[in-house]
Order: sequence, then C-alpha cells, then structure tokens
Amino acid sequence: MALVPVAEALGRLLDGATALPGENVPLADAAGRVLAEPLVALRTQPPFNASAMDGYAARAVDVTSVPARLSVIGVAPAGRGFAGSVGKGKAVRIFTGAPLPEGADTVVIQENVHDLGGGRIEVTEPTAEARNVRRRGLDFGQGDVVLEKGRLLDPAALSLAAAANHPSLNVVRRPIVAIIATGDELLPPGSTLGADQIISSNAYGVAATAQSVGARALDLGIAADRQDAISALVKKAVAVGADVIVTLGGASVGDHDLIHDVLTGEGMQLDFWKIAMRPGKPLMFGRLGNIRCIGLPGNPVASLVCSQLFLKPLLARLGGRSYRQDIRTARLASAMHANDLRQDYVRAVVREDAGQLIATPFSIQDSSMLRMLADADGLIVREPFAPAAEAGDECSVLMLR
Repeated sequence: MALVPVAEALGRLLDGATALPGENVPLADAAGRVLAEPLVALRTQPPFNASAMDGYAARAVDVTSVPARLSVIGVAPAGRGFAGSVGKGKAVRIFTGAPLPEGADTVVIQENVHDLGGGRIEVTEPTAEARNVRRRGLDFGQGDVVLEKGRLLDPAALSLAAAANHPSLNVVRRPIVAIIATGDELLPPGSTLGADQIISSNAYGVAATAQSVGARALDLGIAADRQDAISALVKKAVAVGADVIVTLGGASVGDHDLIHDVLTGEGMQLDFWKIAMRPGKPLMFGRLGNIRCIGLPGNPVASLVCSQLFLKPLLARLGGRSYRQDIRTARLASAMHANDLRQDYVRAVVREDAGQLIATPFSIQDSSMLRMLADADGLIVREPFAPAAEAGDECSVLMLR
C-alpha cells in the first residue's frame, strides 16, 4: 500500500466527521462543554431600571443645579424596592442593584451628597437624567439569543447562561475514546520489570491529548500479542459506546498485523495503513460502522505526534469544537539536511529573540526518546523533498506549548 501524504490522510480521517448529538446536563456540570443549540434568554436582565451605584434616587430636574436640598423619604436596598413615589424635592436612599423608585430618573452618588441630619441632604454636584442607572434590558431581553451554537462554555458563558435563568444546558456529547495498548513486553507503571519488558507509557499521553479537546478517554488496558486478547478489548470498546478506538503498537510479528487482522475481522473497513511522515509512518485508519479506528505506532514519540496531528482534530470536530494547529514561522538556529519523500516533524526548542522565534532542532530524533519530546516546545515541519536549509532560514513550527 502506497504511503499517504499527511494532508490527504487527515482529510480522509475527518471526512464525514460532525458534532455528536446533544445531551442535557446540569449547569454545574457544563464547564468546558460545547453548546449544541443557540441559547435563548428566559428573562430580561436587569428586569427593572436599577441603581448602578450607592447613593440617592431623585428627579434630575431637582439636582441639575446645586447646591440642592432634598428630603429623604425612604430606603431601597438591593432585593427590596421602595414602594412609594419620589416627588418634587424628595429622594430615596438607594443601594447598588436596587430598583429605581417610581418618579426617580437619576441616582446621585453618595460621595456627592452631604448629610444635613434630620432626614435632609444637600447635593453638591449636578447630576443629569439617567446617570448611574442601569436601564431595564441593558444586558439582554427575554427571547434574545445570548450564546450561539458551538460556543465553548467558559466561565463568562456559564455565568451568562445562569443569569438567563437556565438550570441546565443542551451540550454536544463528549466523544468517547477507547485506548487499547498491545504488546507482550508491556507492563503498567509501578511494575517490577523482567529482562525483556518495558513500561507502557503511550496510553497516558494519548489520553491527555484526548482530554485536552474535551473527549472522554477510557484506558482499556494492555492486550497480549494474541488475537483473542486484542479482540476481547475491541469488543469491550464497542460495548461501552466508543466513538473512536485507538490502538497502540502492533505486534511482534510485524507492523499492526494482529491489530489489522482483529479489526478487519470485527468488520472494520480499512482506509489507509501507512503515512508519508516521520515519525509515525505505520499509522492505520479505518471505520468499524460509526466507530473510527486509529492504529497508532508503538514508538512513544511517533504515537504522541500522530495523536497531535490526527486524533486531536478528529475529537475536536466530533465534540463540536473549532480547532486548528498552532503553526508559526521561525528561523533555524542550525542547518538541516535535505528531506526525503516523508514529511518530517522535528523536535525543537523554540525561543524568542528580538521578536523573532528561533527554532533549535535536537541533534538526535529517535522516535523512542520521550524526554526530548517533553523538552521540545515545537516540531519543525519539513515538507517532502525539502532542500537543505541553513541557519537563519525560515521554517514552519508546529507549537506544542
């Protein structure tokens, strides 16, 4: 099977991927979710003309010329308005958020008032009509669309939804990603290793990648290099309602041989098997009914780079999120050799110098070296057949952090 270019592989993987159906969740559980439909206000805010400051509610005609002396006829705290009416030469002590009494059309802030005692005040600064007053519906009115479909529910959006009187929200269902590691040599962290064994690390990074775009990651554990063991976990993934199945590594007999055989045996239609990229050439993609199956390479760096390039955009789209890779222009700190037919993603330290990003590639790019990936700020993207580059040449960098 011919190597598939990266852009084509991503297009095929995303083809037909749309936001999952909505579900209703309590407002307290909606943080970080995505609205499945426009949100319409169920009330008007503020529901009345309200004071924006602590002070005195009065008629503007009585306080446009100063000094002006008024009689205080009552108090209007927040949550309990003054029941009477403000007439000529009268005022009501009012606090922020309280309804403006009938007859009043302005609020004199308390700093501009001198208390004369005996229920009398003197206004020392002129105050125009509607000063320090929040008009009814200033923020929104009942029936207004206050949040659009697809809005990520950040703190401000959640507070707005609450103010609009919504106790629950219809949000896009979070994609479920079932992660299956494979390999006789793998043991979980904390294990005592035998001479031929290593720690299974990829699942944790892949799960974190999925969670970064709002997906639910289900780690189904490690399957031995046997078809029945892998098949059991694939069946479990289907049973839990996974939208995406991610397998990690192939098998000792060859690149993805067992994974490929098990998934096709379960009914998966293979789309592609190998990508024209480095690291990450042995990446598999297919569809098992409505479930997308992604076979990631076993090498840790290749697994995580492919997760960034393919899994993350897919899960974002299924979760109703807008997403694009953070690709920036930088200058090389050192020379790079000409590239071959595969698109390269070269780990690099990226620093800013005089407003210009400088990318320094690591001298070793072995796809098993996780520490180097953890130290990298970005990946220098080298197109297929890119010519040799010198220090100072421009390059594209996919930022990782």
